Amino acid sequence: MKRIILFALFLAFSGFTEPKLVKTKIAEGMTVSLPKSFRPMDELDLTQRYPSVRQPIAAFTNEEREVDFSVNLSATQWPDTNLELARKFFKAGIYNLFDNVEMIDEGIHQIHGRDFIFFEFESRVKGDRRDASLAEPVLKYTYIQYLVEPGRTLVFSFHCPRRLQSDWQPTAHAIMKSIKLK
Repeated sequence: MKRIILFALFLAFSGFTEPKLVKTKIAEGMTVSLPKSFRPMDELDLTQRYPSVRQPIAAFTNEEREVDFSVNLSATQWPDTNLELARKFFKAGIYNLFDNVEMIDEGIHQIHGRDFIFFEFESRVKGDRRDASLAEPVLKYTYIQYLVEPGRTLVFSFHCPRRLQSDWQPTAHAIMKSIKLK
C-alpha cells in the first residue's frame, strides 16, 4: 500500500513531460524543431526582449512567455572560419554580459554536417536595490550556438529561468540538434 501511495505522489509531482517537437521553418533554407506550444513572439515580446535596432531573424516563446528560442545574425563577422578563435571571443562576450556565469558545457560540435560553437551555462544578473521592482537577481539557463561562416555568424539561443532548467534542458539540447540549414 505504501508503495502505491509513493508512486501516486511521484506521478502527481512529476507533471512536466518533454514537449513534442515539430519542424518549424525559421527563414528560407533554415528549419528547427520547436515545441508545438511555442509561438512566434509578437511586437511587444520583441521590443521587451530585443531592445536593439537589429531584430532577430526569428524568435519564439512558450505560452507563459518564460521560455524562448531565437535566431539572430551577429554583428561580428569573421573573415575565415577559425572556430577556436571565435569560440574564445564569444566566451569572453558571455562572461561580460552577466555578473556571474557557471559554464555547464562548451565546445565545438557538428550538427548535420556543420560545425557549431556552443555554450551551455547558468547566469546571474544582480538586482538593483534602489528599485524595488528590480531588487531580485535574474537567474537564467542558456544554451547558445554560433554558426560561423565567411561573411556571417548565426546565433541560435535558448533561454529559460534557472528554476525551470531541469524541465527544459533536454528540450534545449533536442532543439539545438535539430537545426538544419541549406
